Amino acid sequence: MKTFDLSQEDIELIDEAKKKIISLYEDDKHHVGAAIRMKTGEIISAVHIEAYIGRVTVCAEAIAIGSALSNGYKDFDTIVAVRHPYSDEEDRSIRVVSPCGICRELISDFGPACFVILEIDGELVKVKIEELIPLKYTRS
Repeated sequence: MKTFDLSQEDIELIDEAKKKIISLYEDDKHHVGAAIRMKTGEIISAVHIEAYIGRVTVCAEAIAIGSALSNGYKDFDTIVAVRHPYSDEEDRSIRVVSPCGICRELISDFGPACFVILEIDGELVKVKIEELIPLKYTRS
């Protein structure tokens, strides 16, 4: 997997996702935050919406993408998601998390050249979305 080093802009994107989840965290409602940067530099951030029935839950990355698209943005550069620990967890650190399969599909569909920030072997890196969704389903 080809990885890229993080820039100062990438660190700021992670910080934005962390700020979003810190400010809106609620046990069993919101524990993941995401931030997406456009190629023009604008950042849209969001939290996930957890429901008691799991299949109704909507990921933070999907909400950030939907918010960006709903506000006329479509040139995605980089996305990151972070997880806030639940209140009963001992480790209180907020960590970068990998997008789920559905979010990988959304990122790939709406930002085929988008980078994703991940933690791999304890190191924060960014990868192209195509690295996370090989042999992607297409209509052709």
